[in-house]
Amino acid sequence: MGRIITVSELSKTGDEVVLLDVRRREDFDGHVIPNAEWHDPERVDEWAGGLPQDKDVVLYCARGGSVSNKVLDSLLEKKIRARYIEGGIEAWKKSGGKLT
Repeated sequence: MGRIITVSELSKTGDEVVLLDVRRREDFDGHVIPNAEWHDPERVDEWAGGLPQDKDVVLYCARGGSVSNKVLDSLLEKKIRARYIEGGIEAWKKSGGKLT
């Protein structure tokens, strides 16, 4: 499993993944990809222990850059199966993806 997942690959996973919005607090506008939960990327060590070990985790930030990579590195160190959405929530919106 690589570090990234594309928007089209994500749309095929259904409810099989745990979806996390890890945009910085100042970038978070309250709208998320359906079924996603926002988690503060600055506090990953506080919430990572509550993630399931038996499911893949997919995370995203605003554009799929430094924030996603930093959180991903932390999760991988904790042996959590995780990837991030290439292009972040912006790629999701450009593909016509809905937000809640």
